[in-house]
Amino acid sequence: MAFKLVPCLFLFFLFTIASGDCETAKGGPDYPPQNPKPDVNYKDITMVKGVCARLYIPKTATNPNQKLPLVVYYHGGAFVSFSAFLQPHDDFVYSLVKNSSTITLSVEYRLATSNHPLSVPFNDSWAALKWVASHSSGQGPEEWINKKVDFSRIFLLGDSAGANLAHNMAMKVVSKKLKGLNINGIVLIHPYFWGSKPIGSLEPREADKRAQGDGVWNNAGGASLGLDNPLVNPLVDPKLPNLGCSKVLVFIAGEDIYRDRGFYYCEALRTNGWKGKVELVETLGEKHVFHLNEPNSKNTQDMLHRISSFLNNA
Repeated sequence: MAFKLVPCLFLFFLFTIASGDCETAKGGPDYPPQNPKPDVNYKDITMVKGVCARLYIPKTATNPNQKLPLVVYYHGGAFVSFSAFLQPHDDFVYSLVKNSSTITLSVEYRLATSNHPLSVPFNDSWAALKWVASHSSGQGPEEWINKKVDFSRIFLLGDSAGANLAHNMAMKVVSKKLKGLNINGIVLIHPYFWGSKPIGSLEPREADKRAQGDGVWNNAGGASLGLDNPLVNPLVDPKLPNLGCSKVLVFIAGEDIYRDRGFYYCEALRTNGWKGKVELVETLGEKHVFHLNEPNSKNTQDMLHRISSFLNNA
């Protein structure tokens, strides 16, 4: 049965999740069942037309005077696949909320497809932040955020292409001067950054072996922008010192071809004039987004604990 499920899921993602149909994206006859969430409450919400999210809050948050950090999470998937409602991402966010006692908004941005250009995931990710900011005075449309979020502790988190989105949203908060939202920090897990010229020791030099990294950007619609556009290659961005947060936590995996991009991103922040604090965590012997494929492994649990410490020691 498993081999029959894969094409069904692919078609489901392609035609429903990519379409921005939030109700359809939450289920369907071929959608895999999700694990129970005994330690959190959650709801699925529409923020603006076509952009929805899953909002999680720990069940322990019963004190009406207690305010919690808010994490805005962007899932990965090369900008063209996967979903906030897909079990590996849903399970990861559940574990994050359980471990860190944070409120988390997992954004269901529309995917880059033949119907949606690459700008759509970026625009939807930005729309989610503007929606969050609309709650800063306590008058937004979502009561959980109005009543329970500490707006001095707002974080962005993403993995792979989602980490790319998180970084770019932290850049845009400054350039667009978004009112009502102060990003305290960002967490980038195995960020998808790339460029036209290889760097470091793990990144392949041969054109055929670089096809994976090139293809993520080009296949999502980035070919016309080029591989050295700051959206995908922050190392060439002269505005990188303006990154709109005070601290950054980056995870890299020892067997990941994007490992060196994450490493040199941290080096650039340290040396190019950014005034915040950056932390780098390398997990040796692991591959790209291992935390989604091995949710119960020691390395994944260590990652969750490190993120929890980062979020709760603002």
